[in-house]
Amino acid sequence: MSKRIIAYLGLGANLGDPLSQLQQALALLHHSQGISVRQISSLYETSPVGYVDQPNFFNLVAEIDTVLPPSQLLCATQRVEQCLHRVRKERFGPRTMDVDILLYDQRIVEMPELTIPHPRLLERAFALIPLYELAGEMTIPSGQKIKEAIDALPQDQWIKKQPFSW
Repeated sequence: MSKRIIAYLGLGANLGDPLSQLQQALALLHHSQGISVRQISSLYETSPVGYVDQPNFFNLVAEIDTVLPPSQLLCATQRVEQCLHRVRKERFGPRTMDVDILLYDQRIVEMPELTIPHPRLLERAFALIPLYELAGEMTIPSGQKIKEAIDALPQDQWIKKQPFSW
């Protein structure tokens, strides 16, 4: 039996029906072989980062238990995006679903198609704040506590908690 790993996934959507799509994504993940969703953060409505001429996003973080190695977990997250009609037109552009691997245990993974921790994790309130909800004072592989990373963020990122259930 493979070792069980705790990983954190960032989910976000801003096209179609984002709340329904997030619920569907969580269900698809939970029913994927080798993945079990343990808990989810609150839902946050956030302003777009990067390409700003688009609707606000709805984001959350899921804590999962998995036996999948990072490359297989990436394939599973991309299958969820495809099931929810993700189209990759422009970087940071609008999307029906985005599923990012934020953390995979305390491992650092550097592969051509995957970097963990997520390369922009420390820049994004929409990932760090819900991650903090689930992981508290955990130290991330950079050696920094999540709260320290949140405190270091620029104050211009708008984020608002919203009701949600799955």
